[in-house]
Amino acid sequence: MCTEECLKQTGRGGALSRRAALVGAAAIAATAALERPAQAGGGHHPAPRRGLRDLTYPLTTTFPAFAVGEEASRRTYVTVEENGYYMQEWRILEHYGTHVDAPGHFTPGGRLSPELQPAELLVPAVVVDIAARAARDPDTTVTVDDIKGFERRYGRIPRDAAVLMYSGWGAKVGDPDAYRGTDAGGTLHFPGFSPEACEWLLRHRRIRSLGVDTLSIDPGNSSTFDTHLILTGADRYGVENLANLDRVPRTGATIMVGLIPYQGGSGGQARVFATW
Repeated sequence: MCTEECLKQTGRGGALSRRAALVGAAAIAATAALERPAQAGGGHHPAPRRGLRDLTYPLTTTFPAFAVGEEASRRTYVTVEENGYYMQEWRILEHYGTHVDAPGHFTPGGRLSPELQPAELLVPAVVVDIAARAARDPDTTVTVDDIKGFERRYGRIPRDAAVLMYSGWGAKVGDPDAYRGTDAGGTLHFPGFSPEACEWLLRHRRIRSLGVDTLSIDPGNSSTFDTHLILTGADRYGVENLANLDRVPRTGATIMVGLIPYQGGSGGQARVFATW
């Protein structure tokens, strides 16, 4: 919480302390780095030699929730005018916005958010592009054939990697109904990973994580969540609602998953970056 220390740094009279000025300068530099446009490279997808990309959606009360009624809410708790500092109070589920599914989310006795170690959250990443097929079939999944085709083109997926699905679903994020793809019967429709692909990646590539640009690593029409069960049963984690995967090279990137270590957390919100 920012109380007396914040007021000391701002000087209460409007003049910033040297420390606050340095912090502000660092924040401006980081923002500039994130906003710097990627350099075009060869191949079907741009592959800049160096880059940094934020894969996190801003956390808002209007972000599409997995089910209607699970949206976050917020209120102003204190204000600068009345209390000397500004702060909000949020009501939010752990699995909302860009977030992590810890192993304990689906697997009894599985590890929870505070137990995931930094080395597991800083890993090489590959991006499997199924956007063209997803545009025709919202129930499509990443298959074993997709993974093998990816490796023929880009090389072997490294051990302990995060395998990320790019389906183009981010184009729908401003419309919760379209993002969920709910039909008249209440069934959801959006892409995910097939259980067979998850099993193959765990067995043959020893991956660390799966990530998707949709609401779930399982396709929306799944009622059994087999991919979740396989992944978390192997003591691995998932990342859902990733942004900007079209701006990340298909191989050669590293992702940093800044998971909030909620006490007893089945997962939680994360700030996710990709660098290459």
